[in-house]
Amino acid sequence: MSRKLLLFLYGTPNLVGSLLGLAGLGLYFGGVINRYWLFIVVGLYAAGVLLTPKRQAADFTLQRDLAADDIREALENLIGRVQRKVPKEVLTKIESIKESIFTILPKLDALTGGAQSAYIVRQTALEFLPEALQNYLNLPPAFANVHPLKDGKTAKTLLLEQLGLLAKTMEQMVEDAHRNDAEKLLVHGRFLEERFRKVDLLSS
Repeated sequence: MSRKLLLFLYGTPNLVGSLLGLAGLGLYFGGVINRYWLFIVVGLYAAGVLLTPKRQAADFTLQRDLAADDIREALENLIGRVQRKVPKEVLTKIESIKESIFTILPKLDALTGGAQSAYIVRQTALEFLPEALQNYLNLPPAFANVHPLKDGKTAKTLLLEQLGLLAKTMEQMVEDAHRNDAEKLLVHGRFLEERFRKVDLLSS
């Protein structure tokens, strides 16, 4: 079965049409309609398919050169757009990634790995996360949550795996940033000890 046909079968228009068709069959078996029942059932199904609004394709494309404050705003807006469209466990992962990115943004220039690490953080916020959500939400919900795509995994399962990888990477970035802060604190402490030791020697 082709992918296009599968997406249609799982799509809302087909589901609505099928429900209306079943309602027509219920009327026939209940004795409410008799003559032309088949045409009525087919007509109800066709009406459901044709009159059900088509889902608008999700587009979460973000600019690639946003400043840190703009990245924060873009992520907040992204979450606002998807929070009622994704399962709770998906939203939890997204929130975790967002919080890690928000923690890292003020420290981008000081990350271990320099420009490469900063690039990964920015790409996660502006490309990797939005694209993963866009690809998932452009599938019919029933298809995304039920139909196996790869190794028996549904689109929802694959999305959770991708978000889990992004979350783990961002958590490691946060640890690196905290480690850098701790090292700076230790260096500053040693500097102060040395300065005050010199002052004590001069005053003695």
